[in-house]
Amino acid sequence: MKSIIYIFIILVSFWGCSIEPKIGKVENIADKNISTQRVSAAKILFDDLPKTYLLKNEFEQLPNWEQENYLFALNSFIESCRSKNTQILYKDLCEEAKYTPDAKEFLQNRFKPYLINTEDGNDKGLLTGYYEPRLRGSLTKKESYIYPIYKTPDDLIVVDLGSIYPKLKDYRLRGRLEGNKLVPYYTRKETKSSHINADVICYTDSKIDRFFLEIQGSGRVELDNGETIFIGYANQNGHAYRAIGKYLVLQNEMKIEDVSLQNIKAWLYKNPSRIDEVLNYNKSVVYFKQKEHSATGSLGIRLTAKRSIAVDRRYIPLGSMLYLNASFKEREMNSIVLAQDTGGAIVGAIRADLFLGYGEEAMHIAGELKAPLKLWILLPKETSNI
Repeated sequence: MKSIIYIFIILVSFWGCSIEPKIGKVENIADKNISTQRVSAAKILFDDLPKTYLLKNEFEQLPNWEQENYLFALNSFIESCRSKNTQILYKDLCEEAKYTPDAKEFLQNRFKPYLINTEDGNDKGLLTGYYEPRLRGSLTKKESYIYPIYKTPDDLIVVDLGSIYPKLKDYRLRGRLEGNKLVPYYTRKETKSSHINADVICYTDSKIDRFFLEIQGSGRVELDNGETIFIGYANQNGHAYRAIGKYLVLQNEMKIEDVSLQNIKAWLYKNPSRIDEVLNYNKSVVYFKQKEHSATGSLGIRLTAKRSIAVDRRYIPLGSMLYLNASFKEREMNSIVLAQDTGGAIVGAIRADLFLGYGEEAMHIAGELKAPLKLWILLPKETSNI
């Protein structure tokens, strides 16, 4: 036990520590849920969800459940069943889903909805959005293409603490060696001035677009030779993600209600002399790898627009199916979604980041989406082990 406590002390004091993956998907101020003091009926119901407070519901209690596109939802579930996480969670249901003649009947007869609560009984959280950005680039450094998109550095060391202490299974220690000492890896600011022992995928013409590529976690690059390549998250330098929108608010450069991806970008372009100052506030750096197809999440499968979400896997298992309810710009959002991604800015039991796809419309919605959220996790009926 003392050894575990010692490890936690290291985690707190060492800048290179992180919960994997520690990547923000959208530039937003952190969740501002207001806790209310009340007696909660929600309980921890399953040993494999030791931090998640749940309240058993019926499908009739799900907002606008009758308006769901059951077949599309079922197909999204079948696609998610390609991942081991979903297969472990739902076992035979993954195979049964392929042959069911009635999508609605299958969902209602084989699953049970549980409303997710916080420990103090709050059932409302925050929904944000992310998208797949487009960048311009070149395979060689030339003219305006001067900002490298790095692969994972060869000297980045990742220590899986869970292999030694199972209770720390979600923790990774990242750093580099100086002699025989493990030290924090280079920050964003240090990366600019230090020699990084890493290959370059390509060079882009905008450090701002490169930064927001890191926030989104994946994207596509249109090369100057006419080709398009897809890139996605590979690793991270171990430093905690910090929102630059919050920094601009603290600097009295922006009001908190005005923080959005679009407004932050506009501010940066209007203040070119302060770009490095603001971007360097986020010490976290993301490294990428080239992919065969468009945006994929932490499960390694292709994300589906408006059906894939990023979650905090300390509370919600990756691969799980959920029902989402939110209200944005006087529009109700109600649908089955799949937990297929994670993000450093996605923290808390009732917290989700909705993937919105590719293109200008997706970028616009993702940049503005901040909505009250309710989540139900859909688990197999007669569940005894998650």
